[in-house]
Amino acid sequence: MQRRDFLNLSAAGGGAVFLSALAGCAADPYASAASPSDFYFVQLSDIHWGFQGKPNPDASGTLHKAVSAVNALDIPPEFIVFTGDLTHTTDSPEERRRRMKEFKSIVAGLKVQTVYFMPGEHDAGIDRGAAYQELFGPTHYTFDRHGLHFIVLDNVSDPGSKIGDEQLAWLQADLARLAPSTPIVVLTHRPLFDLVPKWDWATRDGAQAIAMLMPFENVTVFYGHIHQEHHQMTGHIAHHSAKSLIFALPAPGSQLERTPLPWDPAAPYKGLGFRELHVASRAQSYDLMEYPVVQG
Repeated sequence: MQRRDFLNLSAAGGGAVFLSALAGCAADPYASAASPSDFYFVQLSDIHWGFQGKPNPDASGTLHKAVSAVNALDIPPEFIVFTGDLTHTTDSPEERRRRMKEFKSIVAGLKVQTVYFMPGEHDAGIDRGAAYQELFGPTHYTFDRHGLHFIVLDNVSDPGSKIGDEQLAWLQADLARLAPSTPIVVLTHRPLFDLVPKWDWATRDGAQAIAMLMPFENVTVFYGHIHQEHHQMTGHIAHHSAKSLIFALPAPGSQLERTPLPWDPAAPYKGLGFRELHVASRAQSYDLMEYPVVQG
C-alpha cells in the first residue's frame, strides 16, 4: 500500500483510530512506495462467546458488530488471527462444544478467506484442548507469509499455565531450521513474560521460549488475555497485547483483583476493539492501528 491508502484506511468508517508508533515499529513506513512484502492483517482477541453479565449487556451482539466492522474495512486484510478465549469457560463438555460451534458459525461471516485460530484458557484449560482440537484443529502450529515466519504457541492447554516440555522441544526444532535474520512473529494467548503472575498474567515456562527466540534479530509477540493494549520489551523482543471484544480489565497490578471494568452506558463498548497490524519491508517495521468495535 502507498501512504495515501494508509491514510484512507485510517479514516475508514469515521471512527477513532489510533496509530501506535512503538519500540521496534516505524511511525511512517508508507512514506515511499511499498515493497511487495508490505501487507496487513487483523488481530481479534478474547471474545468469550457465551459470557453473560453486567460488564457487557450486549455480550451476544458484540461479536456480530466486530465481524461487521472488519468486513467494512476499505482494504481487506490478508488474513485474520484470533488470539484465544474464543468462548467463555464452562464445566459442561456439551455446552463448551455448543459455544465453539456458535462462535465458528458467526465468524464464518468474515469476508476474509484465511483465518487463524488459537485457544485461550477458557477454551482449553479444563479439557487440555480436546474440544478445541475437534472443532479448530491443532493448538500450536506455524505458517509463513511474505518472508515472515509465524509461530502459534499454546500456553493455555496445560492447566499449570505452561507451554510444556514437549511443545518447547517442538519450538526448538522449528527455530533450528531458521536463519538468525528470519523475521519471526509469535502469536499466543497469555503473555510469555511475567506481567502480573498473581493475576495469571504470565507463562510459567515462558522465559524458556523467550531464551530460544533471543538469538533471532527480529522477533515480535502479539497476544491477548489481559483485555487491553499493553506494550513491553524483553531485550530486543517486543510484546504487544490486544483489546478484548467482551469487557476491559484493569491496568496490570492496579488493584487487588482483576475484576472486569464496569460497563459505561454513556460510552458503550469503551475499551473494546480490534487491531490492524501493518507489516513493512519483511517486518523491518510494524504499525499497529487500534479500532473500536463500534465506530461513530
